[in-house]
Amino acid sequence: MDTATTPSPSSAHDRRHEVTLRFLAAPTDLGHSGTVDAGRVLEWVDKAAFAAATAWSGSYCVTAYVGNIHFRYPVQVGEMVEVTGTVLHTGRSSMHINTVVRSGDPKTGQLEERARCLVIFVAVDGNGKSTQVPRFEPQSLEQELAQQYALDRVPVRNEITALLNSQEPAGEGTAERVVLRFLAAPTDVNWGGKVHGGIVMEWIDSAAHLCSSRYCGQDTVAVFSGGIRFLQPLHIGDLVEVDARLIYTGRKGMHVWVEVRSGDPKSGDLRVTTNCITVMVARDDEGTSVPVPRWEPSSSEDKRLWQLARDMLEIRGRAPGNRLPNHLLKEN
Repeated sequence: MDTATTPSPSSAHDRRHEVTLRFLAAPTDLGHSGTVDAGRVLEWVDKAAFAAATAWSGSYCVTAYVGNIHFRYPVQVGEMVEVTGTVLHTGRSSMHINTVVRSGDPKTGQLEERARCLVIFVAVDGNGKSTQVPRFEPQSLEQELAQQYALDRVPVRNEITALLNSQEPAGEGTAERVVLRFLAAPTDVNWGGKVHGGIVMEWIDSAAHLCSSRYCGQDTVAVFSGGIRFLQPLHIGDLVEVDARLIYTGRKGMHVWVEVRSGDPKSGDLRVTTNCITVMVARDDEGTSVPVPRWEPSSSEDKRLWQLARDMLEIRGRAPGNRLPNHLLKEN
């Protein structure tokens, strides 16, 4: 039974609801595209959101969900990076955190937005059970509008979750597919002894990059990651499989379904820990996105996953501020 009590309004009001991390993008952050990869940016997002969640809740927190993140412009090595996590809304044990990545020339200090997304963290006690967090009450019109934005996206997220929960485990298909296998290393650990959510997102980006590059024969970069769900904790020493497969193509975008599985390497019994869809694009030497070959599903499994991608596009198109992609608009 949860014995936590609701903190008094004054104690909640005194808590920090926003945390900003600042640092230089290092040479070790350089990715395959010549800039900082999306996976590394997602790791930064997870760290800033974690810092905001723990500052607000006063307890250890775990990543539950990373919402739709659009990578507007790449981060360059040597740039000053600023990642801000802001609590927008709280449930009983959950915190909805808006996270914004900005970067720019450290000599001028002028930073521009590179990516933005909503992250949900859950506070847990020493036994790993969810625990109550202070209620966040907006203190300004700006905060009220930001909170409403988070609430408006809940129905869409619930609809996507229901769709994904109704799916069968992915079977064999004919599409381009990459499966990475390795052991979760001690260097992947987070502050709670499990694998850091940001590390898992780096793995997802790497697998999606390999899958999409093999399909189109060009270098690719992530422009969007949608609905990254953390279903189970991943432990140090686990055998990890990161399974990425092409499921849909637009004119330029390649939709890659990524499923992370992990478990005891002695038994080989793996469970799904994380899944999501990542959209990759091919770019030329000037960094301009270029068309990719159209993929046509042929097997029953191909067609099922193709339809899953279409359904998710249509659901997201109904979210506040979103719209259907151009190629779907032309069909309607």
